[in-house]
Amino acid sequence: MADTHAKHHDYHLVDPSPWPLLAAIAAFVAAVGFIALMRTHVDGQGVLGIKGPYLFGIGILALIAVAWCWWLDVIREANRGDHTPVVQLHLRYGMILFIASEVMFFVAWFWGYFDSALFPSGVHELRNNSQLVGMTTRNQVFGGVWPPVPVDATAAMTPGFFKHTFDPWGLPLVNTLILLTSGCTVTWAHHALLKNDRRGLVIGLLLTVLLGATFTFLQYLEYRHAGFSFAGHTYGATFFMATGFHGAHVIIGTIFLLVCLVRALRGAFTPQQHFGFEAAAWYWHFVDVVWLFLFACIYVWGAGPIAEGAAAAAGAGH
Repeated sequence: MADTHAKHHDYHLVDPSPWPLLAAIAAFVAAVGFIALMRTHVDGQGVLGIKGPYLFGIGILALIAVAWCWWLDVIREANRGDHTPVVQLHLRYGMILFIASEVMFFVAWFWGYFDSALFPSGVHELRNNSQLVGMTTRNQVFGGVWPPVPVDATAAMTPGFFKHTFDPWGLPLVNTLILLTSGCTVTWAHHALLKNDRRGLVIGLLLTVLLGATFTFLQYLEYRHAGFSFAGHTYGATFFMATGFHGAHVIIGTIFLLVCLVRALRGAFTPQQHFGFEAAAWYWHFVDVVWLFLFACIYVWGAGPIAEGAAAAAGAGH
């Protein structure tokens, strides 16, 4: 009878935990808060008398706190030996599925971009605060080409503005080199860990975090000098949604790796058990690959002769 409750398998049966329920509640509060935030921005009204920024902030802070506590429990489970090789394999499956779901997000942004880029003469709806105010053809809005014609020819058709695209061989190329280098440094850190080289692990992670932060700063500078608006213009909307969503992933990945760096400094991870770092490295490589597609498709392929002419004109003006 003593062996009745003994474990005779390699799976980990998770202890009862409050974190899934609390995470769902926090995510719901954050979602309602985000809706209230948009209502507050548009008409000054919140939800149930609560202004959006406060409710949204409470939800996000609660979600961060729950995630922190939940992941601490996962780390404790790993340290006490609950993450057997079978469990680690299933954790890897879970990370693969998560990255696959992220791929689908970017498919949507690329779809929106190529829909306009490949068919610039389609039908286009003109809206003002979500209200349909007219219909026109994309040929009128874009000038029948992609990238669209500059603002002088489209100002009467849309409230947004478009002057020129980015020069792909400026900051976009620098950011590409930065991300490719960061992919090398995180791989260096991974191989150092497999050889139990703690110093190499820490240096590789530190360099990757610094490169990720540098990418984010340079993208911020790039956005400040954009020759088009986000609102009221299809090119700006598709560009900023695709590259901005990727930029958010870079920030998340940088935080992910920063946590791994702190854990590495505290002696965490072994050559046999380091799924937390491995998941962060996979996520970072995913971010790198997506950026290569963005750089090739949006910055280089989508630049066109209009961008070169605009850049030359800007240079002559200065």
